[in-house]
Amino acid sequence: MMLNEAFEHISGRVEETLAPQGFTRAKIASTDENELVTLFTSENMAYSVIYFKDKQHTLLRECGMTDEGPDNDWKTLATWMFDPERDTMKEAASIANDFCDAISAPSAVKKLKQAKKTKKSEDGNADPLFLSKRFLTLFPEMKDEIRTEQDCYYPFRGVTFARASIVPRVNQLVHSGNKSDLKKLGNILNAQYTNGDPDTRSIITIVILNSIPEEDEAKIEEYLSDNLKKAFTHAKKFRGKTVKPEKEKKKKKTIAQRLEGMQK
Repeated sequence: MMLNEAFEHISGRVEETLAPQGFTRAKIASTDENELVTLFTSENMAYSVIYFKDKQHTLLRECGMTDEGPDNDWKTLATWMFDPERDTMKEAASIANDFCDAISAPSAVKKLKQAKKTKKSEDGNADPLFLSKRFLTLFPEMKDEIRTEQDCYYPFRGVTFARASIVPRVNQLVHSGNKSDLKKLGNILNAQYTNGDPDTRSIITIVILNSIPEEDEAKIEEYLSDNLKKAFTHAKKFRGKTVKPEKEKKKKKTIAQRLEGMQK
């Protein structure tokens, strides 16, 4: 049978189930010849149906949403085998039924409501950790660095992490001058400066923006909001001056160390 027909049947059923919950189907196409993929997004969550041709696996996945789109921290909810040489629409219908049950279950509905509540709270008082996670849409490889920082230190060392992990990447992005990336960066900085707590605002202006080389700063200023431009202008006065460093925070034991301690 035709693989595309079966995949579209599964995706169509998922779309019908998600639509009443506020999800819409995104217009995307996979750039990998080994994959078929559909994406469904709401303000707070995203679901994806994906088929891997080499493994003959059909997956249902979920992740959170950011201002720039899915945060790409995907969690697999269900996996089914589908062999287009042997299986029929009967098997495709079974997969669709299972996927629809998963996304309409009380636990899934509760998770969506919690995501809406969390996002509303975070958007009103974004902290340095929240700010750092927003950069994953531009630098997804930073996810493990954030996790390591969270595991080893409490509270999250926003200034230290920004200097070590965010600043070098931002400087490279700004220097490249890619307008699409600059616009995404500007959107992140503008939103988090508006919604951020005082520590977050200081990290954006004093640490991130002030670290951009002067010859490149005009490239990003074009994409900053009026309020952030004014704050950036004021922050430039601190360039070259010693700013009171972040207080040393207690280092947490790693997960391995904590487990080892429990065994003794």
